[in-house]
Amino acid sequence: MAGKRQLPLDLLIVAGLVILTDIFVLVPALSGSFLRTVLGLLLVLFLPGYALTTALLPAKKDLEGIERALLSLGLSIAIAPLMGLGMNYTSWGIREVPVLAGLSAFTLLISGAGYYRRLQLPETEAFNVTIKPFVATLKAELLEETGSKADKAFAVLLAISILASIGSLAYVIGNPKEGESFTEFYILGPDKAAENYPTKLAPGNSGTVIVGITNHEHRTVDYTMEIRLENHSLPLPEDQKYISLDHNETWEEPVTFTPSVEGKNMKLEFLLFNETEKSLPYRNTHLWINVTKEN
Repeated sequence: MAGKRQLPLDLLIVAGLVILTDIFVLVPALSGSFLRTVLGLLLVLFLPGYALTTALLPAKKDLEGIERALLSLGLSIAIAPLMGLGMNYTSWGIREVPVLAGLSAFTLLISGAGYYRRLQLPETEAFNVTIKPFVATLKAELLEETGSKADKAFAVLLAISILASIGSLAYVIGNPKEGESFTEFYILGPDKAAENYPTKLAPGNSGTVIVGITNHEHRTVDYTMEIRLENHSLPLPEDQKYISLDHNETWEEPVTFTPSVEGKNMKLEFLLFNETEKSLPYRNTHLWINVTKEN
């Protein structure tokens, strides 16, 4: 086993890029920078795979530099979706900060494992990155008259494919396609849960539900809400009848209704209209209620 050594340059760079990415994503003043996108791409597409390659193949003889880069890219493309799939089944979900924390922790921990594995090898046999030898190796593989023409052509093709993939992904991220336009419209019980709705009322008594509207229309929308019991409109305050929301804005308030008629299994409708269509509801939901003296 080798003695104490300096930390490998490549692993120091990996750790530095992970920390820098976390800073650019989490600090509001930096989160709008283009560097955030560049660093994010590295964290998703390269760094986790490079760390895993380091842990699995710690010796120089295991792989050459360009093959390590290609394997790192392939492993990263596999790691990121698998991590997202796992997080989808946790309470955190697939959100920016949990995914960032997961990828960062994975990359740093596996980099540590890779450093440990290199320490088990003689220093002359452990893989390490120094700039001049790396550039010389890359030049030899791509430009010099070593190896077959087919090998060099394959290496050039792979390098072009990597650059094209990264460029395409950067373009997609920098020019996101506008998502589907829709509006969420829902009702909850008084405890803000989908239960304990006021479905049994005595004549003259009122019921209260939580009504929620979320605008995903990519524009400001002026909504009109209406409550109908057996096709009879029930009164609503002006601030609950007319609601204007910006894109991604949510309105969620308690709404009180007083039934105007008695009966069993009556349909209480919550109707939402937008500014372009006033005769047909854009969204609707309903409850079945009983209004009887026995309640």
